Amino acid sequence: MRAKILYLGILLLGFVSYAQQDSQYTQYMYNTIEVNPAYAGSRGVLSIFGLYRTQWVGLDGAPKTANVSVNTPIANSNLGLGVSFVNDAIGPTVENTISMDVSYSIPTSETYKLSFGVKGTANLFNIDPTKLSPETAADPVYLGLTKNNFFSPNVGAGVYFHSSKTYFGLSVPNVLETKRYADNTATFYKERMNAYLIAGHVFDLTDNLKFKPAVMTKMVQGAPLQVDVSGNFMFYEKLVLGLAWRWDAAVSAMAGFQVNKGLYIGYGYDRETTKLVNYNSGSHEIFLRYELFKKPERIVSPRFF
Repeated sequence: MRAKILYLGILLLGFVSYAQQDSQYTQYMYNTIEVNPAYAGSRGVLSIFGLYRTQWVGLDGAPKTANVSVNTPIANSNLGLGVSFVNDAIGPTVENTISMDVSYSIPTSETYKLSFGVKGTANLFNIDPTKLSPETAADPVYLGLTKNNFFSPNVGAGVYFHSSKTYFGLSVPNVLETKRYADNTATFYKERMNAYLIAGHVFDLTDNLKFKPAVMTKMVQGAPLQVDVSGNFMFYEKLVLGLAWRWDAAVSAMAGFQVNKGLYIGYGYDRETTKLVNYNSGSHEIFLRYELFKKPERIVSPRFF
């Protein structure tokens, strides 16, 4: 029954072109390059990031996302480069996306920089009709589905204004509207333009306690506005604890630990606030970030974002 509920929802959402768009992350503030290419190289070091998210545990066919990215500044220049790979599985569909990011930063003061970024993306979309449970096996839309990979390129852009304690960003990771699967009668999945507005600031409450509120607003044509608000506390430059709220969707708990100067691990748990809470036990997200430092003075105080 749960599988039928999810598959029916995917079909209905797909036919009206409102299916889940860009991958969703609770701890997006540690994975900003996925939503804003201008972030590439902004940490000042080579940064390697890996994340796995399983959403709506207990609901058959629920989203599962794996993400790996690398970004770095280019020595003796204002350029930054990044590359990322995302595997997104939802019900009968699997998407594999690889992206390249280039950024250029301009110092605007002693503490702030304004960065501009562009993103190029290649996507392979796959649908397996054997995982669907149609009411009528002879449905022409169902019979027309294949297992072939559908390739679609895209481009995106973003701006990122930041210091070591504050950031603002505006971006559109995918500018082009693309059809991942379509025939003469229906569009099964259409990628719409997603626009992101992000902001955050780090407050030094004491010598050993920092507080970082952050917000992300996501706008998609034809879908409700999504707003994520979070607050994280960092204790002794090591332990991070926080809470987040996704408007009309979920509440989250987050934790992280700076294992050493280069390695940071994080975990997030989401609990739905919609009727979907009756069909799953929540969402889990875990990530690792490893950074390579060249100069000792760069690691006196770990970046909080």
